[in-house]
Amino acid sequence: MSSERITILIPGRIHPRVRARLTERFDLVEIDSADAVVALTEETRSGVRGAAVSGRFPASLIEALPHLQVIGSFGVGYDGVDVKAAAARGIVVTNTPDVLNDEVADTTIALLLNTLRQFPAAESYLRAGRWAAEGPFPLSPMSLKGRRIGIHGLGRIGLEIAERLVPFKVDISYHTRSPRSDVSFAYHDSLLGLARAVDTLISIVPATPQTKGSINAEVLEALGPDGVLINVGRGSTIDQPALIRALQDGTIAAAGLDVYADEPQVPDDLIALKNVSLLPHVASASVPTRNAMADLVANNLIAWFDSGKALTPVPETSASS
Repeated sequence: MSSERITILIPGRIHPRVRARLTERFDLVEIDSADAVVALTEETRSGVRGAAVSGRFPASLIEALPHLQVIGSFGVGYDGVDVKAAAARGIVVTNTPDVLNDEVADTTIALLLNTLRQFPAAESYLRAGRWAAEGPFPLSPMSLKGRRIGIHGLGRIGLEIAERLVPFKVDISYHTRSPRSDVSFAYHDSLLGLARAVDTLISIVPATPQTKGSINAEVLEALGPDGVLINVGRGSTIDQPALIRALQDGTIAAAGLDVYADEPQVPDDLIALKNVSLLPHVASASVPTRNAMADLVANNLIAWFDSGKALTPVPETSASS
């Protein structure tokens, strides 16, 4: 297929490298948000054959674009795109797997260490002049040594996290919908069972109806008073009010979070806690990694219109690619 005069829609903000790459090959139509499609003329909407998005792409937007063929989503998670509506129309949705696996896994280990050893608080203590004025920073009450770590989701990124944890000589187990045959880590057939078996739970699952609120009060209680929760997946996975209560009353010891239920809003009650390490959803936020993600968005669209095959279609729409 030729890419000549093909129009690509960009609803809302997107990485500038995506825009720069696509400008070389396509005509771009940009709107402030998915809801702003109503301002486009029927002729413009009819001419859109592809889209690049970082965030929402609801069914209403899909319905408004009668000749849409492919949606390039920026990120591994694509819960903002109504994939069911896309699949019903035979529209291919792509994401950006693998290129950010290492960055997210590295950040997870850093967040785990920060949570256990309180390194951000220690640095703030030094910068405030308290080391010289008051003496050494207090000993951290926890350590990574001897921890029993459970990974909630052993997909591409989960496996990278597990492999990084092996040299730390910790016990590793996991829960997914079905066991993997290519790993030796212990498998638990339920999240609650995993929480009961470990003292550290790392969640790296996508946002789905099945995972929404799956880390609830019962799971947190099972994790126990020495328990630590790390979430680098999606904020919707955790019952956030239940987590705040668990951290306040000592049901668990600490948490390290990179994602939240209503980003960028983070509850004041969570921010006020001293037994949390909080990051503003930056697990993949390095220039090299975000550039690689942007390139994959663009390359998916280019490949589709050059050959009729996307590079990384999501499973729900891969049959259309």
